Amino acid sequence: MAITARCHCGRCVLEVAGDLPKALTRCTCSLCAKRGHLLAYFTPDQLQVIQADSDAVYRWHTRLVAHHFCSACGCDLYADSPAFERDGTWDGETRRIGLNARLIDDFEAADWPVEIIDGKNLW
Repeated sequence: MAITARCHCGRCVLEVAGDLPKALTRCTCSLCAKRGHLLAYFTPDQLQVIQADSDAVYRWHTRLVAHHFCSACGCDLYADSPAFERDGTWDGETRRIGLNARLIDDFEAADWPVEIIDGKNLW
């Protein structure tokens, strides 16, 4: 099953091969908390950028995470990040995609189960 997501203005369209995870993730780090992220995690090979004529990237702190957003309407699209474990460790190689679940077509992210990661204290 393919999941399609798009920004508000429609300039950025993403497709993910696979099903939604059992729960979305809410991280408490400063960026995620301020932006209201609810993330659905996938492997990088599952993501296909269908259209991204206004895709921009924001990196901060360690610069290990690439936060992609639409430069036209400002919607957060996805984050390409290290696949951190729940204790904050990382194998130094494996990456994951955190798709902004609020952009998924015909899906109400607020109705989905949510797990919380204490990003405020992990990184």
